[in-house]
Amino acid sequence: MAQWYQLQQLESKYLEQVDQLYDDTFPMEIRQYLSQWIESHDWELVASNVSLATVRFHDLLAQLDDQYSRFALENNFLLQHNIRKIKRNLQDHFQEDPMHMAMIICGCLKEEQKILANAKKTEDNVGSTQSNMVVEKQKELDNKVKDIKNRVQETEQKIKSLEDLQDEHDFKYKSLQSREHEANGTTQKEIKREEMLIREMFIKLNIQREDVVRQMADVLNMAEQIQYALITEELPEWKRRQQIACIGGPPNACLDQLQTWFTAVAESLQQVRQQLKKLQELEQKYTYENDPITQKKNFLEDRALSLFRHLVINSIVVERQPCMPTHPQRPLVLKTGVQFTVKLRLLVKLQEFNYQLRVKASFDKDVPEKNTLKGFRKFNILGTNTKVMNMEESNGSLAAEFRHLQLKEQKAAGNRTNEGPLIVTEELHSISFETQLCQPGLVIDLETSSLPLVVISNVSQLPSGWASILWYNMLSSEPKNLSFFLSPPQARWSQLSEVLSWQFSSVTKRGLNAEQLSMLGDKLLGREAAGNPDGLIPWTKFCKNVNEKNFPFWLWIEAILELIKRHLLALWNDGCIMGFVSKERERALLKDKSPGTFLLRFSESSREGAITFTWVERSANDEPQFHAVEPYTKKELTAVSFPDIIRNYKVMAAENIPENPLRFLYPNVPKDSAFGKYYSRPAEPSEPMDVESPSGPGYIKTELISVSEVHPSRLQDTMLPLSPEDFGALTRFINHAEIDNVVYPFSDLGSEM
Repeated sequence: MAQWYQLQQLESKYLEQVDQLYDDTFPMEIRQYLSQWIESHDWELVASNVSLATVRFHDLLAQLDDQYSRFALENNFLLQHNIRKIKRNLQDHFQEDPMHMAMIICGCLKEEQKILANAKKTEDNVGSTQSNMVVEKQKELDNKVKDIKNRVQETEQKIKSLEDLQDEHDFKYKSLQSREHEANGTTQKEIKREEMLIREMFIKLNIQREDVVRQMADVLNMAEQIQYALITEELPEWKRRQQIACIGGPPNACLDQLQTWFTAVAESLQQVRQQLKKLQELEQKYTYENDPITQKKNFLEDRALSLFRHLVINSIVVERQPCMPTHPQRPLVLKTGVQFTVKLRLLVKLQEFNYQLRVKASFDKDVPEKNTLKGFRKFNILGTNTKVMNMEESNGSLAAEFRHLQLKEQKAAGNRTNEGPLIVTEELHSISFETQLCQPGLVIDLETSSLPLVVISNVSQLPSGWASILWYNMLSSEPKNLSFFLSPPQARWSQLSEVLSWQFSSVTKRGLNAEQLSMLGDKLLGREAAGNPDGLIPWTKFCKNVNEKNFPFWLWIEAILELIKRHLLALWNDGCIMGFVSKERERALLKDKSPGTFLLRFSESSREGAITFTWVERSANDEPQFHAVEPYTKKELTAVSFPDIIRNYKVMAAENIPENPLRFLYPNVPKDSAFGKYYSRPAEPSEPMDVESPSGPGYIKTELISVSEVHPSRLQDTMLPLSPEDFGALTRFINHAEIDNVVYPFSDLGSEM
């Protein structure tokens, strides 16, 4: 990046230091106009060689001549004048001693580098390279906005000066005419002198008019550049961040910064329009042939109005997408008959717009009456579907929030058939918002729309509807693409893995780590392709195709999320649950651990979401043996908390003595240290004669304990090393049905997927 450009991005305190480097001997204008040329030479070398310094001095004068020619083509008389003056000064000071000029330039460049180095040292280095780039980009926009506001104020002052000069010219001209007609002894010589003064004043007046018109054109050029960056870069980036935030990603950046930029440009354009009216008044008072105001006024007016219109049209946004208050983390899925909210904002915050914009909400406005999607459902919006935008007290933004809207399906005959290509949760709809801005001589139609949304009629459809919202916002940024699921694109694993992690981090304090995602990648892509971030996953495999356990991948994830939210949130947040781990990985982790080391994982065979634990023991010949308990679902966890299950879990071993095999949470955390703070408080011991209990008079308090019974077929390899003969003798007294009758059957890891 050019050194001069870097300097201009610094804070004002550093810019003041730069300003002190330059004076009339070597003015800053040269540094600005010839920045690239100056930085392309080694001035330390030039300052040590008379011949080279002489060549560079004349090169610099030639560069100034080129600048003069450019300004001549632009009819920029003032800058031409400045260039001529700068060239004369350089010749006066350095014609005889060009090495002195080279030494000055060399010294200035070195001081600039010091200023940059000091600024870099004091910068806050917190944040990634990307965030620093964003900050730099924002600073650049901030500086441009400040610049345009300053230029507008400069123009304001120039117009006032022009008005004063014009009034003075008008007064002197009329005074001279009066004296000529009166012939009161004024000599011809005095009249000629007055005429010369008026002529000089006229030349100055014309130059000032040209200068004002030129500066207004420059302001409009600056406004157009800033506006282009806002509309084509900043606003789309914010909308994309909003999409990501809607599906659980990082929270979206506040709109306040965008509003500040939009409003500043709008205010500048409005000021230019007012200044043009002032110029029109001056023109009406006095004009002449080739008057710059007459020549450029209409063009500037049309351009200022066009820029203002374009800015306002693009400034209306959906600040908060449609969402049911009952499901704040699942926006864009709406259930018929349930109220939802949506909020709009106008990024151009001008006082004259307050209470002037009445917004109307419409459902599926852009869907043709004869929709190409056969069986496409239609809905009516119930509730107050019009709102007036007004300044909010909280942040002063110009906004309108719809809080009491509902959807009702139209039940017209033939409205929907079973022949449609899309199921209910793949049908995408949208809500449009329209308003009109009316000002004297100005009418602007404004419209925006929500992101595509899914409408469900039963809460059981919510998981599938949310899957559609995830897939769409992950892969598309086109809000009008309501036919997206006619041919949904495939997702790369690198995209989907991030979105899956967001589903956990958005409702808990922990997302998914690399190992957990690796296991999920295995399930979707197979082990061979799971390590490939560009591996492609079709929509059907994510949400529609069933696995060998007869349920789709996403519904399995959704059930686990629900289980965590309702029963395992604290354990998940503290990192106690490994959760997603394959059988091979599980055995690799536990095989070298102390007996009784266990880990917690989610069952792969339960559609409704379940959790189990697996622990390791040692056989008689010190071989690792792995045991897994039958998974616990929400049914069991509603009755007993999972930490209490772990605390009280028993295995009926030798001589019917119950033992708790769980000792260390992987890797080596004592069980009570890991789960002690989650255990239910033990009941206070009752007095010996106290026969009353909370359960009722005369009852002894009970406690539910999970117990597994060791199957005799496993006794030889585990805790009771019976011989086959002993086992055969045991079966003569206890039949197999009684042996298999357990509260929670003890199972081998192999029973899990």
